[in-house]
Amino acid sequence: MAFAAPDFKRIDDASIEISPYTLNTPVFSSRSLNQMTGASLFFKCENFQRAGAFKMRGAAHAALRLTEEQRQKGLATHSSGNHGQAVAAMAQALGVPAYIVMPENSTKAKVAAVQGYGGEVIYCESTQAAREATLQRVVEEKGAYFIHPYDDWDVIAGQATCAKELLEEVDVLHTILVPVGGGGLVSGTCLSAKYLSPTTEVIGGEPTGADDAFRSFSSGNLVGNESVNTICDGLRASLGQKPFSIIQEHLTDIVTVTDKEVVHAMRLIWERMKIVIEPSCAVPFAVVLKNTERFAGKRLGIILTGGNVDVTNLPF
Repeated sequence: MAFAAPDFKRIDDASIEISPYTLNTPVFSSRSLNQMTGASLFFKCENFQRAGAFKMRGAAHAALRLTEEQRQKGLATHSSGNHGQAVAAMAQALGVPAYIVMPENSTKAKVAAVQGYGGEVIYCESTQAAREATLQRVVEEKGAYFIHPYDDWDVIAGQATCAKELLEEVDVLHTILVPVGGGGLVSGTCLSAKYLSPTTEVIGGEPTGADDAFRSFSSGNLVGNESVNTICDGLRASLGQKPFSIIQEHLTDIVTVTDKEVVHAMRLIWERMKIVIEPSCAVPFAVVLKNTERFAGKRLGIILTGGNVDVTNLPF
């Protein structure tokens, strides 16, 4: 396991290591959304990623960094859905067990997907403390290896491959916008931008009902969420220490949006781009819609993080 923030070689190596298990997802544009915002938007479509979200990158890389002996005992994690699906999918690919601790209010479609990949779901209360306590019990009982959703250098290196692909495909990007939950993707994006395009800003987007990263970034002190209230189930986790150490140095800004603004952005992408995304995924585009003057005339990369949505319970 790595013990320092990944350098470019680690990220480049990660992209090669995970390639048998992940996809180099497409980058789409939309003329109507460009006209609506006054910017040139380049959407990195991780909703088409294996297991339905960018989380497959970090889970794959962390699992592949384990020894064969460690893997055979199984993989374990806590997750509201996407990371759990990714760990279960990777465990299935490696032929080992997966134990996924999920909050009792997790989206049914995500629970079903974890189980579909052969993962054993263990429910817990919908708090960070309950997730961690239940996961610790599972690890002690099963002997499985914990793949952290975000506070792990190998996971961060895996997530960094997403922005690496985006920056290698699109010639010039003034800004990359990323949703912020635990911080694995936004910190990995910061690193790839630093190494490949130092003039590209990275801006995080966060729902007002789970704004710990915004408060941490603004104050310079890591704080958690005592409670969360947002439709963005993938962004309810509190920011991790390792991601925080990276974004303190390399992130330009974090902008918050309301759930109403998120739903509006999500609906526009469904309607105009004809692709399925989940609420958490719409947060960066909601940031652009809310701040069109700030981004007018710029070339923006937007990471569409996932498409694991319950289509029987849409918010619009």
